[in-house]
Amino acid sequence: MNKVILIGRAGKDAELRYTAGGTAVANFSLATTKKYRAKGGELEEKTQWHNVVCWGKTAETAAEFVSKGKQVAITGEIEYSKYDDKDGKTQYKTEIVVEELELLGGPKRD
Repeated sequence: MNKVILIGRAGKDAELRYTAGGTAVANFSLATTKKYRAKGGELEEKTQWHNVVCWGKTAETAAEFVSKGKQVAITGEIEYSKYDDKDGKTQYKTEIVVEELELLGGPKRD
């Protein structure tokens, strides 16, 4: 089973485009932060960045409502791919392909 659940904040506004066949696809980055106590007892944070892709109606919803700083929950699967860049060097990409998108809250306040 390949299933992932993430709750975090969008790193940028969702960008919507359409495939040649007319299918909507949206991309955005998602930051998840873990807080923990270091050996010395001080509170520390570690942030992970995830590349997120949505398809179809979910993509259109993301484009309309997911903006930088917005808190969202996503359920989906991890997809790994590789490709050759313009210099012929092999590149690897990891994306979270969204099955469900839930809008949780507004942008983070300073």
